[in-house]
Amino acid sequence: MGVETQINSSGPAWTPDSWRTKPIRQMPSYPDQAALRAMETRLHGYPPLVFAGEARRLRASLALAAEGKAFVLQGGDCAESFGDFNANIIRDTFRVLLQMAVVLTFGGSVPVIKLGRMAGQFAKPRSSDTETVGDLSLPSYRGDIINGPEFSAGARVPDPARMEFGYFQSAGTVNLLRAFASGGYADLHEVHRWNLDFVRRSPLAERYQDLASRIDETLHFMAACGMTSESTPQIRETDFYTSHEALLLPYEQALTRVDSTTNDYYACSAHFIWIGDRTRQLDGAHVEFMRGIRNPIGLKVGPSVQEDDLLRLIERLDPANEAGRLTLISRMGAEQVAARLPKLLRATKREGRRVLWVCDPMHGNTITTAERVKTRRFEAILAEVRGFFDVHQAEGTVPSGVHVEMTGQDVTECTGGARQLSEADLATRYHTFCDPRLNAEQALELAFQIAAELKARRMPERNDIAAQ
Repeated sequence: MGVETQINSSGPAWTPDSWRTKPIRQMPSYPDQAALRAMETRLHGYPPLVFAGEARRLRASLALAAEGKAFVLQGGDCAESFGDFNANIIRDTFRVLLQMAVVLTFGGSVPVIKLGRMAGQFAKPRSSDTETVGDLSLPSYRGDIINGPEFSAGARVPDPARMEFGYFQSAGTVNLLRAFASGGYADLHEVHRWNLDFVRRSPLAERYQDLASRIDETLHFMAACGMTSESTPQIRETDFYTSHEALLLPYEQALTRVDSTTNDYYACSAHFIWIGDRTRQLDGAHVEFMRGIRNPIGLKVGPSVQEDDLLRLIERLDPANEAGRLTLISRMGAEQVAARLPKLLRATKREGRRVLWVCDPMHGNTITTAERVKTRRFEAILAEVRGFFDVHQAEGTVPSGVHVEMTGQDVTECTGGARQLSEADLATRYHTFCDPRLNAEQALELAFQIAAELKARRMPERNDIAAQ
C-alpha cells in the first residue's frame, strides 16, 4: 500500500504505517506473514465502511456534548461474533439503544448521540497470551476477527482471512443500521413497538409505556401544529454512528483513506474508534496510529492513569485542543471512582483541555464467581455511574455520556436489576464469549437511572433561571 506523509504538531511526521516502527501490545502473532500482507493489500482496495463527512458530523455533535449541550450513549456487544450475525440481533440491539436514547432525552432535555459498539467490535485485548485447560495451553481467543473461540489448536491460530470476513460482516451491519436509522424504523411514532417481548413482562414495562404515551401526546400536539414525520425528518430519522476499539492495527491501516475534500486521513472502519486501557502507551503503536487520523477518537482511562501521563497522552492525541476530537472514557470501578477520577478532572480542567468525559461502568466492575464465571453486578454498575456524576458535580465539570456493554437479547450475564438475577440464574442464558453484557431490560433500567441523574442536575439550573 502506498502511503503519504503528513505533519502532526505533536510529534514527527506521521504516515498510516508509522505505527509499525513502535512497540506494540496485544498484537496477534500471525504465522504466515505473507498471507497477512496480502490480506492488508486486498482490504485496502475495498470501499470504506464509513465516510469522512459522517465522522466530521459526529465530531461536531461530540463538541456539543463536551459543553453539556448533548449526551453520548455508546453501547453494544463486548465482542461481536461471526456466528451471531443476523438481522434480528442487530435490530434488537439497535432498538434498545433507541429506547435508552428516548429515556435519556426526556430526562436530560438534550439531544442524545447514539454510538453503537457495532459493525467492527471483533477484536478483544487479553490479560494473557495463552489459555490453559488441564495440561493443554493454547493462544488466547482474541476475537473472531483474529481466531476462533473453540479451545483447539486449529481454531486458535491467528488467521488473516478472518479480517476479510469481518469487513464483509461489518459492511452488512452498517448497511442494515443505515436502513433502520433512515428508513422509518426510528420514527418516534414507533416508540411503543420498540419494546422487546421479554421487556414487556418486566417491572419496567409500565414505566416505559407511560413515557411512550407521553411521547404520543407530544407528537399529536406537534401534528396539530403542522409538524409530522413527512414535514419534519427529525421525527422519522436519527443519526446512528458506529465504533469499536482500534486494536488490530493491520486492519485499521488497511481501511484508512485520504479524504478527497480535506486531504486528511480518516480511519474508515468506523466513525469513532478508541484506544484501550492496555494499549495506551505514549510511545506505543496504538497511540502513534491514532494521533494521525482525523476521526473523533476515544481513550480508555483506568485507575492506574496518573495526571501527568494523561496530559501527555492528550497532547499527543489532540495537540490542537479541538472540541469533539478526544473522548476520555473513564473505567475506574465503583469502589475507586470517587478517589481516582477527581484529580484527573482537575488536571484537564486546569490545562483548559476540551475533552469529553464518558463513563464506562462495566470494565472496572467485572468479578468472577466461585464457579469461575465472569459477571457484573448491576448495583456496582449503577454505583459507578452515580459516582461519576457526583464527582463531576463536585469539580464543576461536564459528564458527557455513558459507554456500556449490552445486547438486545434476553441473556443472563449480569446479576441484579429489576428481576434481581442471581448467580444461580447466570447459567440460564449465558451466551457471551468474552465479557458479560447487560440484557435489554437491565440496559433500559440503567437508562432510567441515568435520566434521573441528568434531571436532578438540570433542576438547579432551571431554578436559577426562574429566580433571575
